[in-house]
Amino acid sequence: MELEGANLITLSDYLHRTLSPDVDVRRPAEKFLESIEGNQNYPVLLLHLVEKQDVDLTIRIAGAVAFKNYIKRNWKIDEDGVDKIHGQDREAIKKLIVNLMLHSPDSIQKQLSDAVSIIGRHDFPNKWPDLIDQMVEKFNTGDFHIINGVLHTAHSLFKRYRYEFKSQTLWEEIKFVLEKFAKPLTDLFLATMNLTQAHANNVEALKVIYNSLTILSKVFYSLNFQDLPEFFEDNMEIWMVNFHTLLTTDVPLLKTDDDEEAGVIEQLKSQVCDNIVLYAQKYDEEFQNYVPKFLEAIWGLLNCTGQQPKYDALVSNSLQFLVTVADRDQYRPLFEEPQNLRNICTNLITPNIEFRESDNELFEDNPEEYIRRDIEGSDVDTRRRAACDLVKVLAKYFGAKVMEIFGAFIMERLAEYAAKPAENWRKKDAVIYLVTSSASKGQTQKHGVTQSNEFVPLPQFASQHIQPELARPNINEFPVLKADAIKFIMTFRSILPRELVVGSLPYMIRHLTASSQVVHSYAACAIEKILALKGPNNVALVKGEEIAPLAADLLKGLFALLELSGSGENEYAMKAIMRSFGTLKENVVPFLGDLLPKLTEKLSIVARNPSRPNFNHYLFETLGLSIRIVCKTNPEAVVSFEQVLFPIFQGILQQDVQEFMPYVFQILALLLELRTSQEVPEPYMALFPCLLAPVLFERQGNIHPLNRLLQAFVSHGAHQIIAQDKISGLLGVFQKLIASKANDHEGFSLMQSIIEHFPPNILEPFMKQIFVLLFQRLSSTKTTKFVKGLIVFFAYYIIRYGASTLITIIDQIQVQMFGMVLERVIIADLQKVSGEIERKVAAVGMSNLLVDCPAMVENPYHVFYPKLLATLVEFFELPQDESIIPEDLLMPETEDNPGYQAAYSQLICARNPRKDPLEAIGDVRLHLAQGLGRLSPGQLPNLLGQIPEPNANHLRTYLQTAGISVA
Repeated sequence: MELEGANLITLSDYLHRTLSPDVDVRRPAEKFLESIEGNQNYPVLLLHLVEKQDVDLTIRIAGAVAFKNYIKRNWKIDEDGVDKIHGQDREAIKKLIVNLMLHSPDSIQKQLSDAVSIIGRHDFPNKWPDLIDQMVEKFNTGDFHIINGVLHTAHSLFKRYRYEFKSQTLWEEIKFVLEKFAKPLTDLFLATMNLTQAHANNVEALKVIYNSLTILSKVFYSLNFQDLPEFFEDNMEIWMVNFHTLLTTDVPLLKTDDDEEAGVIEQLKSQVCDNIVLYAQKYDEEFQNYVPKFLEAIWGLLNCTGQQPKYDALVSNSLQFLVTVADRDQYRPLFEEPQNLRNICTNLITPNIEFRESDNELFEDNPEEYIRRDIEGSDVDTRRRAACDLVKVLAKYFGAKVMEIFGAFIMERLAEYAAKPAENWRKKDAVIYLVTSSASKGQTQKHGVTQSNEFVPLPQFASQHIQPELARPNINEFPVLKADAIKFIMTFRSILPRELVVGSLPYMIRHLTASSQVVHSYAACAIEKILALKGPNNVALVKGEEIAPLAADLLKGLFALLELSGSGENEYAMKAIMRSFGTLKENVVPFLGDLLPKLTEKLSIVARNPSRPNFNHYLFETLGLSIRIVCKTNPEAVVSFEQVLFPIFQGILQQDVQEFMPYVFQILALLLELRTSQEVPEPYMALFPCLLAPVLFERQGNIHPLNRLLQAFVSHGAHQIIAQDKISGLLGVFQKLIASKANDHEGFSLMQSIIEHFPPNILEPFMKQIFVLLFQRLSSTKTTKFVKGLIVFFAYYIIRYGASTLITIIDQIQVQMFGMVLERVIIADLQKVSGEIERKVAAVGMSNLLVDCPAMVENPYHVFYPKLLATLVEFFELPQDESIIPEDLLMPETEDNPGYQAAYSQLICARNPRKDPLEAIGDVRLHLAQGLGRLSPGQLPNLLGQIPEPNANHLRTYLQTAGISVA
């Protein structure tokens, strides 16, 4: 692509179309851009477009977003070494981007800054050593638009230090950054602090200055997160004195009338709190001299900060500082003094657990955000969560005293509620929240609270104050209290009496029809979590028979919930449907006639515009589960499922709905695997050629499910594939997979299936080339995973076609090559083979090589016989070699899954247990012994004398067990 005006106009036009709400306009434009992004100059063209002042800003922003996503998808060179970006483009991008970013409007600067940080994650510092120098020199410009751009980029680049695992590489990178950046950052911090005085009366200047101080404080946090750098330890006084100044200084000019959004001062103070919490938690010894001063400042801050939402993050972080300090032995006396403890409980905790009007607005107007903050554990910035953390730490050390103080509060609030429920329901809400906080000690996502505070009588509180709320006839009365009560049962489900928890299910089912989205979502969530409870033996606490009487109401309620306003794609309901099906098992079959059409209709709707990944995942899980449950008792039902699902799946594949394709492949594979006839129906076979398209294998998320589907075709319709003359296409897929370090195990898996089900004479013309490909890959990029797969492949080949055939085909490639393979691959690495089935195949294959192959006892290969025999005995007796983690077990970084691709999501309910291809063989040691027993007389004693004595002793035991004499 040339860097010329016509291409810029074309690019601009397609970017404009990607903004269209009409899917028929938007999707083709996205496809076009995807098709040209491999062209040289494409990213540079995007940057030129973003830079052009005369282009509409909306299109420039779209270009910046497209550029960032392009970088996100392609900058990292995948582990197979394929670079999707031309070398010249890489250099051009690094030359252009920093300057362009710094001189762009804020909306573009943010996107380009993110792109810089993605490039930096892979190239900095080794391949982009001058990046920091480029940034630092901009500090001297005095232009705060440019300086803030640099700081935003630094923040974007360094914030990964907050969550990266410790490593030598990381230390070296941080050391490199600190050497170049720590002093200029500190100098800039001091200079900016001075500017707060110089421009004390200029409101516009102050906004910019305090904004800079906020980002400086964020960068400080990132650079100090992993360890306390020597430079910052030496200059702690500079930073801490000024942090204290920023916490205690009032800037009236920057106060805003907006009660909702935090202003720059609130953001800055909140970040300063974050920084001192970090030091209090991690560098207690070095920081302890500053604690009393900051404690006083925080105390003052909390006592004079209002209840408006704009202060939420500030109050939350301030309380977090108290939580951290209260948890340290040396500061505990500051909290233990009765008056202080009472002040904290009554002035700092109870006001911050109150349900405010802003919380109520969130509950009613933005229920999804309310739920996200309240039960998903992502409410780190809410006052309630921070107050709750403070209650927990105080209850841990001063349980009796704290509960005495709160006891009076609780009794008073409950009495007020009892007197006038309609006016005082918020009082009870605060009580439930306080009891929940003070009672919780140990907690897990899976089980809820698993340890409770002995000072809080939970069963008594639940029966007196929680169940009555759930039992009220009007399910829409006091919805916040309903949500609280459901959440209480959900939170303490592992420690409340079983009869109380399971007995609450009818209440939960009733609340599925509540008009409040929060209430019916909590009810669905609670049902799912109760049904998922496991007993001591990891057996489900709630049996299908137990909830069978509730099944009609339960399923009706859950499916009706999906018709309620705002809950058409409610993930809690869908997960509860999945869990209910799984618990009811065959008890759900009578309802499926009505329910399956509703599920498939929902699938048709969401396929048009997939937007809720969790909902979609549970929907496919439920479909997989339905297929399993029904076909277990009625295998013929597969046909009915196919008739219903095929049209929808066809639409998904034709429309290239990428998020759903891995799911579709898994369900299709499941349906095909469940078929009893050795024949693939025509609709599947019509699809087969499309499944071989290389483009499908470009998306990592497709590879495993698509490979499984191909294997289902191979196992059920080998003769049809042969008739369609599609063997070459299938082997092309094998070739693509085997060449990849990430996916070679999938290639071996496919080839094993092909060898198992295709007649040998059909594969014969291709076999030599298959071996050539394998040896080319072995010599070019040898990995442990590949070698293990190769050994298992050789073993399976021996089992299917005979050991002599293996030797012949390898020696056809190069004279006496089999000896090298034996010595350098099989004998060297047999011990590394892992996996139960893989080890069995390897053991049987190598045993057959020893006992069924005349060439192994003849020149030149007879010298390897005792070595292989000894290695095989060690394979049986020594522990598995786990010194190297198999590459396929290393999880990919989520960030590096390209944004527009659906990462592979395993459907638990559509999984198929791996089949043992050697079911007829039991003990592999016995198999070897019986084979050796067939050798000519006199060979066995001779062999036993040629292998090490410990190995020979084991072998004698095998022979003795098999009843074979060694005489």
